[in-house]
Amino acid sequence: MTINSDDLLNSILDSLTQIEYIRPEDIPNIDLYMDQVTTFMDKRLRDSTRNPGDDKVLTKTMINNYAKNQLLPSPEKKKYSKEHMLLLIFIYYYKNILSIGDIQTLFAPITQKFFKSENGYGLEEIYNEVFSMGEEEVEKLKENVREKYKLAEETFSSAPDEDREFLRKFSFICLLGFDVYVKKLLIEKLVDDLRDKSDAEAKEVKKEKKEKDKEK
Repeated sequence: MTINSDDLLNSILDSLTQIEYIRPEDIPNIDLYMDQVTTFMDKRLRDSTRNPGDDKVLTKTMINNYAKNQLLPSPEKKKYSKEHMLLLIFIYYYKNILSIGDIQTLFAPITQKFFKSENGYGLEEIYNEVFSMGEEEVEKLKENVREKYKLAEETFSSAPDEDREFLRKFSFICLLGFDVYVKKLLIEKLVDDLRDKSDAEAKEVKKEKKEKDKEK
């Protein structure tokens, strides 16, 4: 994503409009080897990186670490399925705002219940539902950015002329940053709640098992 500072607001809005999502139908219907996975992800997500010419989207080491930390089910015969790819896309977006532990807490139930689901409702349905909401939110996000930009443009009216442009851009960044900060806190609280409930359920299962063992 490249921002033109000479036309900051319109450049940002254009960039938001151009955000592309990987749709399930874009993913090959055949299982892929590691090199094919990294090539596909790099091709489809490179433009979303901060430095498209240098930044790595996903590396072999990253993917192996995700499997090691139980964020991603192990491949079968060194091949990754379409469902693996969907999970990797989720992880790619979340790794910039959450810790590995938080991602594990968030996606453990998804992986356990819906990876290779046999009840007709699986990862692809979840992915489509979530990302369709994201696409619908773009227009609301653009309006929110416009409001913050207008508010920032009204600040520092008494600052020296030579400093005003920088200070207003700084104000705009602060407004956007505060928004990110608050939402990140909310996400972390929600993940903590999921973790607490999961831990409580695990303790209850362990307690019931212990009681059953005593009865034998």
